Formats: sequence, structure tokens, C-alpha cells
Amino acid sequence: MNKMIIAALTALLTCGSALAADASPDAAADSKCEAAAIDKNGKPLVGAAKSSFMQKCHREAMHKTDCEARALSKDGKPLAGAAKNSFMRKCEEDMKQAAPAGK
Repeated sequence: MNKMIIAALTALLTCGSALAADASPDAAADSKCEAAAIDKNGKPLVGAAKSSFMQKCHREAMHKTDCEARALSKDGKPLAGAAKNSFMRKCEEDMKQAAPAGK
């Protein structure tokens, strides 16, 4: 009986971990943006300043994720090293320029 309970709990924890791993890109970006939402005096941002910062941070995180997904060689293999750095820099600059001025 105890072995069955332990097996069931293990299965539930495993499923919970898998679900958390699926949601982790957004959660990771959210926690990184939240941690970075600090003013120049080291105090947490609040109100409109925080909202603006969080929108910009999420947008940049989304652009980075999109660029990483496209960072492939002609063979379809992931870029690495200087080639990846160069591609990422250009891709992120292009995305910033393509973004509407109001956002």
C-alpha cells in the first residue's frame, strides 16, 4: 500500500515538473523582468514606470527567443560562437526597428 502511494506521488510530481517546464520560458522571462525592475537608486519600480519597463522587457525577451529559434545555418544546424553572436545582434536590431514607434 505504501509503495502504491509513493508511486502515485512520484507520478504526480513528475507530471507537475513537466508542466512547469512547459511554462518555464514565460515564467523565466517574467521572473527575470521582475528582478530587473529596479530604479537607479536600487528601489523597485512601481506604477507606470514598472508597467512600461515590464512591457519593454517582455518584448525584448520575445524578440530574443524568436531570434534564437531562427539562428540556424544553411544546413539547418544551430549557429554557435561568433556566427551566432553576429546573427543575434543583427536579428534583435532588425526586430527593434520593425516594432511600431508607440510600443
